[in-house]
Amino acid sequence: MTDLPRCSWLGPDPLYRDYHDAEWGVPQHDPRMLWEMLMLEGFQAGLSWITILRKREGFRAAFAGFDPDKVAAFGPDDVERLMADPGIVRARAKIEATIKGAQIYGAMRDRGEDFAAYVWSFAPDGPIIGDGKTFPTQTALSEAISKDLKKRGFKFVGPTIVYAWMQAIGMVDDHAAHCFRRVGP
Repeated sequence: MTDLPRCSWLGPDPLYRDYHDAEWGVPQHDPRMLWEMLMLEGFQAGLSWITILRKREGFRAAFAGFDPDKVAAFGPDDVERLMADPGIVRARAKIEATIKGAQIYGAMRDRGEDFAAYVWSFAPDGPIIGDGKTFPTQTALSEAISKDLKKRGFKFVGPTIVYAWMQAIGMVDDHAAHCFRRVGP
């Protein structure tokens, strides 16, 4: 499968290719996974996505498999443990934002608000299909979602991060027109 036509943003790393081929742009409806991806996108701010992919298993180990209930209970000792963990991006503000994000996720759930239903309420007709030729870094919708996430208390959820997340979770199909993964015209 290495000779299939793919999006041009891919580098030569097989990890990137596998992520593109199996996950990027595939509609995700598992609430925990949607939250995990939002947190990872936040960690990506200022870095390349391949950096996050290479550390993804380290993040999962450090953040208790991205179990929101476990992460929500993390305290100062956990923050220090994470700051010393070379398997993740050691940025205190991003670590604290992930813990806060888990608490927000839990509060939403406790109010009867399913995170997947919340996320997909922004695209009620299903994935938004890009034109395959232009690739925005943010849109009016990512700005609206960003604003709502910030209002709820999430951090590292600016419109550019949110748009990358929308692509990653399949809310937007931005595969290039020539890419074998593209589902739209």
